[in-house]
Amino acid sequence: MLRCELSNTEPIYSATQASDEELIERCRKEADPELRASLVNELFRRHYQKVSLWCLRLAGNQDLAADWAQDVLLKAFRGLQSFKGGSKFSTWLYTVARNHCYTQIAHMACSPTMTGDAAEASLTESGDDPYQLLERKQTKEYVMGLLADSLDETELTVMSLHYAQGIPLDAVSRMLQLENTSGAKAYIVSAKRKVTRALERAESRFQDRRRREQGDVRNQ
Repeated sequence: MLRCELSNTEPIYSATQASDEELIERCRKEADPELRASLVNELFRRHYQKVSLWCLRLAGNQDLAADWAQDVLLKAFRGLQSFKGGSKFSTWLYTVARNHCYTQIAHMACSPTMTGDAAEASLTESGDDPYQLLERKQTKEYVMGLLADSLDETELTVMSLHYAQGIPLDAVSRMLQLENTSGAKAYIVSAKRKVTRALERAESRFQDRRRREQGDVRNQ
């Protein structure tokens, strides 16, 4: 797994006084690779803990959250040029983190869910806050609804067999007698594309609703 390494060295440019947006603008204009790397390092250093906490709230597991946080920062780094400044960088980064976490949850959405005494025992042993447990439950329900609305029956079955039950894709292809060239892999690719589009539409609706609510507050 690729890792987004965060250096402990002080940035060459006095970036600690700059806003996130100023750092990004300076980074885009900077020709010196060493200084540009220092600016990016400072940008993600200041957000690493927050991203880790976001991931932990949804993952409920520190090791898993750490992996997700590294993946989020790597995705954000690769997609930094797509940040247009229409919102705060932290808002954009939260969207990247949320979509990544939702996608990961979608991979596991068909796994058995503990209920009753087992759930209570898990809560007691893990020390999870009840509100965080509820948030993860609601998030999983939302993602499962998203999967049901977005994917066809074959895609759902392939996702369940491969991600929930750990069956290799070539075995899934044989089990379902898939005769297309790429077999089950093609359905995984299609399912991920559909989930990504569904998340983008959901995010667009959320941002539209947020702008309307902010407009209503200003008009009061």
